[in-house]
Amino acid sequence: MSSRSSARVRFGSRESVNRSDPLSEVSGGVTTTGATAGGGAETPDHSYVEQGEGNSKISSVYINNTHGVDDDDFYDRNLALFEEEMDTRPKVSSLLNRLANYTNLTQGAKEHEEAESIGEKKKANKSPQMGTFMGVYLPCLQNIFGVILFLRLTWVVGSAGVLQGLCIVFICCCCTMLTAISMSAIATNGVVPAGGSYFMISRSLGPEFGGAVGLCFYLGTTFAGAMYILGAVEILLMYIAPEAAIFSSKGPDGEGAAMLNNMRVYGSICLLLMSLLVFVGVKYVNKLASIFLACVIISILSIYIGATIGPTFDPSHVPASVEKTTDLWRQFCQGTDLNASCDDYFLHNNFTKIDGIPGLASGILSENLWSSYLSKGDVIEKGSLNSSNVAHSPSIDQPYVFADITTSFTLLVGIFFPSVTGIMAGSNRSGDLKDAQRSIPIGTILAILTTSIVYLSSVVLFGACIDGVVLRDKFGDSVKGNLVVGTLAWPTPWVIVIGSFFSTCGAGLQSLTGAPRLLQAIAKDNIIPFLRVFGHGKANGEPTWALLLTALIAELGILIASLDLVAPILTMFFLMCYLFVNLACALQTLLRTPNWRPRFSYYHWTLSVLGMTICLVLMFISSWYYAFVAMVIAGMIYKYIEYHGAEKEWGDGIRGLSLSAARYALLRLEEGPPHTKNWRPQLLVLLKLDEDAHVKSPRLLTFASQLKAGKGLTIVGTVVSGNFLQSYGEALAAEQTLKHLMDKERVKGFCQCIVAQKPRDGISHMIQSSGLGGMKPNTVVMGWPHAWRQSEDPQAWKTFINTVRVTTAAHLALLVPKNISLFPSNSEPCAEGYIDVWWIVHDGGMLMLLPFLLRQHKVWRKCGMRIFTVAQMEDNSIQMKKDLATFLYHLRIVAEVEVVEMHDSDISAYTYERTLMMEQRSQMLRQMRLSKSDREREVSPQDVRLVKDRNSMLRLTSIGSDDDDDTDGGERDRVPSGGSTEHHRRVQMTWTKEKTSQMRKQLTQGGYFNNHSNVRRMHTAVKLNEVIVNKSHDARLVLLNMPGPPRNPDGDENYMEFLEVLTEGLERVLLVRGGGSEVITIYS
Repeated sequence: MSSRSSARVRFGSRESVNRSDPLSEVSGGVTTTGATAGGGAETPDHSYVEQGEGNSKISSVYINNTHGVDDDDFYDRNLALFEEEMDTRPKVSSLLNRLANYTNLTQGAKEHEEAESIGEKKKANKSPQMGTFMGVYLPCLQNIFGVILFLRLTWVVGSAGVLQGLCIVFICCCCTMLTAISMSAIATNGVVPAGGSYFMISRSLGPEFGGAVGLCFYLGTTFAGAMYILGAVEILLMYIAPEAAIFSSKGPDGEGAAMLNNMRVYGSICLLLMSLLVFVGVKYVNKLASIFLACVIISILSIYIGATIGPTFDPSHVPASVEKTTDLWRQFCQGTDLNASCDDYFLHNNFTKIDGIPGLASGILSENLWSSYLSKGDVIEKGSLNSSNVAHSPSIDQPYVFADITTSFTLLVGIFFPSVTGIMAGSNRSGDLKDAQRSIPIGTILAILTTSIVYLSSVVLFGACIDGVVLRDKFGDSVKGNLVVGTLAWPTPWVIVIGSFFSTCGAGLQSLTGAPRLLQAIAKDNIIPFLRVFGHGKANGEPTWALLLTALIAELGILIASLDLVAPILTMFFLMCYLFVNLACALQTLLRTPNWRPRFSYYHWTLSVLGMTICLVLMFISSWYYAFVAMVIAGMIYKYIEYHGAEKEWGDGIRGLSLSAARYALLRLEEGPPHTKNWRPQLLVLLKLDEDAHVKSPRLLTFASQLKAGKGLTIVGTVVSGNFLQSYGEALAAEQTLKHLMDKERVKGFCQCIVAQKPRDGISHMIQSSGLGGMKPNTVVMGWPHAWRQSEDPQAWKTFINTVRVTTAAHLALLVPKNISLFPSNSEPCAEGYIDVWWIVHDGGMLMLLPFLLRQHKVWRKCGMRIFTVAQMEDNSIQMKKDLATFLYHLRIVAEVEVVEMHDSDISAYTYERTLMMEQRSQMLRQMRLSKSDREREVSPQDVRLVKDRNSMLRLTSIGSDDDDDTDGGERDRVPSGGSTEHHRRVQMTWTKEKTSQMRKQLTQGGYFNNHSNVRRMHTAVKLNEVIVNKSHDARLVLLNMPGPPRNPDGDENYMEFLEVLTEGLERVLLVRGGGSEVITIYS
């Protein structure tokens, strides 16, 4: 490598190097060609370490380079346009160098990148060298061939017959083949790290499905270990060393129970020894694996050779079916004489001695084609020689062979299916493969084809070589207690017995090795909080705690003690795992995810759907109640992860499905406006943050949650003042604050933060742009600018009025809770009381709908509803009350109805007084538009009047500009509060007509107003407030029509005063302004 090529690898941003420094100060010396080559080789590794740790800068090899290179070469003339972004957008050459040193960990997942960086710091990993044959094919063979082939396949063929036996094997093999095709597509769609099937499912279907199916797969693998151990113990106690049994029964009745107890004791001992071996070191298990696999292959070959050249087992000792000869007479009678006392069942049936293993040329296949299912306790007999229908039942004291369980097609499917599992062994070793994307599909599919051919041919061989009576003898009682499949073996049955024993032990060790690692992978993903402890292990990473839990669960399977009962359990878990592998492939294919580009091209979504269907059918065929239990367990884990698990973003297919479904639903919603019956408030909640980024009125979100009750759309928004380029971090912090508050209040929705120079512009932009398609907000919720008169920021109430205007222009409804701090929290249910609705003008029916929605929440559930409306002099109040009651009846809303009559009356002096006070304040605010010096000259203490009303002292402590574009909002002057202070108390009845006329004349002559519009508005506010306070002073909540702001912005201060007067004396008020459309209907 030349110095120039090395310099191209090592360039950074211009900002990181002081170009004015002389070369001697920058460099530590001149770099030689050899040193450059050596340095260049390690450059990408150091850069990758720092990026893997999540740093936003490239390593010092790129920045502040200490090697003496020419500046022009250092910055690379060809990429000068991009040099300022090299810290976030590295060169393609450095990226390719990183990929060249890839260590089989995924790109894009932070936790795996961290693992890679740690691995590089310690030492360079050995490159994986395993090929298809050793890395995938042989491990799959070892895991697929197992205990069922040797202990139960002959019994399955004898009970189901050759035809149904072929059907069982074919269905199970089709299931695994289709699953392998789907798995191959997923495994070749990028690099699959260690974790295999769990990693594939979780990254394809998301953490919820991944965790649920991963745990099911873990439980299946654990129970598989228990099944293999039980199989090994059964071979040991029944065929190798029957005298080793600890428990024995004196009579035939207790033989089954004694055998189960022996299985439990020896199974627990074997489990303990195997767990200790796995704990000591997995390397010993891996060394023994090849020996165990050789035992399996030799055993299978001996079966084929024995079936071809004929069995070595002497069939003359087979007492499966007998006739009345001297030998049989002695077995079933008390003497050799013909008049000796014999067993009744023996006397009434024809007993014949037959050849139990006639061989291939015997033509026994035709007899074994059909099924012969038995009930528990039935005598095993030849199908062509049925017993006579006599009342005498066979005695258990005689050497009859009885069926130990009731057999059926569905039962046999559940028992046989574990013999085709194990197809994930290759994908689990993906980290050790030289070319995983090539080896996994080829090795797995070849292994399934091999095992399928062996199983299908074995079914035919067993049916063609062994008599059906012997096949149905599960434990080989009729062949002198030998393993039935061993009677076919060459050169001796011990080949099968020893081979099957070691193969089951090896399979058990593999399960106890793989299951803890699977649990550790799930725990390290941190998606299930209570499993975190199992992510820890020994210093070398061995999963100690996970192994302990695996041993305890396997012990539960061993305590069941019956191979036939444990097999359906792990069948369910494996089938569920395979079902979701097929679902993941089908989902990714149908969604056409851009990242879905598998190298394995021989797949189709129809094959995945077919495989998924077969898995589902097999689950319910084999055992519907086990299937139900497995689904309940998976569902509970799914919901647990959904509610309490850590949030993960793995780019999974379920998220893609959600996006597709959301797009479809949004397009459907866009077809037309929602019908009145479907209208519900889709909220945009506007919150304000203080200087410390804390929400000023969190109860606003509490109220929104009570109104929504978890339904519909909720968007929580805020505006950050400033420039987006400088305030982006502040906006992110504000967004996190909103998310935490939403989680605390259990509000399901979205948050939106907009950066704008002025809050009013930001709110306007948010109202215009929030939502998407048909999922746009139709209702805005914002807080009342409390203490707006005393506020140091006069723009608060200006922003409030501007927002009212914007919502009106956008045809959105508006809800303004006043005194929001007094509203109840979600943990403070209101005692019995009323929600009062003051229906002044019809505004789309919002006032009717909102109390109904609030009462769905537990806080307001006990509150009744009262509706008040106002009648003028010309209205018939009695008829109005009847019509309103009828209207509510049709709306299906239960509420008390009252019509309040408001008589025409003269405008009181108090109204004039409030209007005068309001006009004086407005005039002074207009004067404040002058410059600061003019303002100081124009405003005198006499212009400030403090008038005390019945509730509060109105003070003018801060005056600001009307137009925040022309003046500095930070400059505020305090007006002295000295000067004359007039105290006016509102006692309306003490004002005489003369005083009122005098006040009116004074106002007109003072020039504060020359028309009576403000007086009339103030009169309405005062009169309505009187009536509302009188009727609803004890209400839990008052809902009131919110009048619109004036068209002329000069009257904005007056509008705020009108609203203040309207709501005086009320504890909790909700001002409601409709959006112009009907939201409630009487029609169904």
